[in-house]
This record gives sequence, structure tokens and C-alpha cells, in this order.
Amino acid sequence: MTRTTPPRPVDVEDLFPELVALRREAVRLHPRAGEPSPSESSVGGPLLWPAGEPWPLCPSTSHPEQWGQSATQGPVPMVPVVQIHRKDVPQLAAPAGADLLQVLWCPFIVDGCPTATPRVIWRSSAAVGPVVAAAPSTVGTAPRDSIPAPCVVHPEPVVDYPSWDIPEELSPALQVRMEELEARTGLWWGYHLAEAPGIKLGGYPSWTQDPCWPDCPSCGQAMDHLLTVSSGEYDGESYRTWLPLEDRDSETGEEREDATGGRGAHRAARLMIGDAGGVYVFECRACPDRPVAHHWDCS
Repeated sequence: MTRTTPPRPVDVEDLFPELVALRREAVRLHPRAGEPSPSESSVGGPLLWPAGEPWPLCPSTSHPEQWGQSATQGPVPMVPVVQIHRKDVPQLAAPAGADLLQVLWCPFIVDGCPTATPRVIWRSSAAVGPVVAAAPSTVGTAPRDSIPAPCVVHPEPVVDYPSWDIPEELSPALQVRMEELEARTGLWWGYHLAEAPGIKLGGYPSWTQDPCWPDCPSCGQAMDHLLTVSSGEYDGESYRTWLPLEDRDSETGEEREDATGGRGAHRAARLMIGDAGGVYVFECRACPDRPVAHHWDCS
């Protein structure tokens, strides 16, 4: 099933023409619990990983203790976060010769791992050949809430506008009009109208705290936002405009609950990053080797 974000309930570009030049294309992935195969795009699913290629390990040899257990010693296998085929997301900004994006991270990424930068891999799916039977099992002390549960995805292009990333010179004037809009309609700019929440490609990071854009260590330029992985697809406020049409009751227009006990599939991947925060992955597309960086925040 496809997932369709409702049109914004007001004309954003008519109300805030200053933001037209700042609009960015994003792709909401809309993960839903499932059993994806290695040949499919997924969140937390099995990867199309060459059988003869070593599985990536976290460079750190020691990870902090978890829930009273002793610290984990030795290499820790990275876990699959997303796999995206360009056939499913034509907008994917892949380098020449690549049509497959794979992102993995250390399961201790938000729990004190000193070398937790995610691994971003671009490859040609046609060149993979025999596929590894299964990923290495994750160490028992790893926090489960930073290991995405297997999900199928329903990619949907959307338009992002900045909230945290509004330029300082525009912010004062916009703030007044945004507050007037909120008083008149109940719509909060950051929650209901700006950038899409959830797990997505491109657009603006769905920051929980102040923006933290990294500079490329090679060329010094600001890096490009590749991926946001948020704890939920929406929350108890933002669902009003970001809950897909297909997840609303056709007669009442209200959200449906699922097995997660929440609004629709707002935590299908079963993630809880730093108390409802997110991990933001960046790359430098100006450098041939596309250096990678990340930032994470919490609520």
C-alpha cells in the first residue's frame, strides 16, 4: 500500500513567500512492520550484502555497560538501518555507477560509543553476486531501541520547509506571522507545516534540538543531509498533518491504532533514540569519496 501525506491545510508559500527559495525535496520512507527481502528497500531489513565481503564492525573495541551488565569488549557488528534501491526512490542522489544505498550503524550509537559514525555504502546492485545468508548476530548487551525492527517502506516525495534552519535575518518577521497563524488556526509551524518528521531521505533534518550541521573534514564545506532516522514517524501533536491518509479512518478522519499501541505506525521500527530524538546522517557530495558525519539529539 502506498502512503500519502495530506496536503498542508494552508498555502505555505502564499503565507510565507520568503521560504519559497528555501524549500527542499525529501522522501518520507513510511516504514511499516514486515518481512522485507535483501532485494527490497527496507528499514532494519536484510541487506543485499556480497557473500565475500566482510561485514562492517564498529571500530571501537569497548562499549559502555547497559542496564547493569558489564561493558561489551571486542568488535561489535554494525546493524542495518536502511537499504534503498534507486528503482524505488528515483530521487536518490547516488554517485555514478551506483543504484543502491545501505546505511549501518553501531547499536551503541547513542550510548557512549566513541567511534559511532554510521557506515554509508553506495554500490551497484547488479554487481553484488551471491548474497550473505544472514548478518552477524548483535551482541546481547546492545540496546534494542537503537536497532531498527525489520520494516517494508513506502517512499513518498514531499516538500520540506525549514523551522530550526530558518536564517536568522528572516526569523523575527516570520515569527510574528507564524504566531498569528497559530492563534488563528491552531497550526504550529514546526509541528504541522515545516519539515516532515520520521525516517526520511533529504530535505531538512527533523531536529529535536538546535541544528548542528557538520563541515566536511576534507574540503571544509557544509555537508549535505542524507538521512534522518527519528524515533517516531509523528507524535501526539504532529500527527494532525503528517499522518498519512491511508492510516486514517475513512469515515471519521481520525487515526487508527495498531499493535504498537500508538497512533497508526508511529513507531513501526521500534526505535527510541535518546528519549524520542533522532540520528542525522550527512555526506559531502563535493568530495569524490563522500565523507560521512552524523549528529544525534534527544527531546
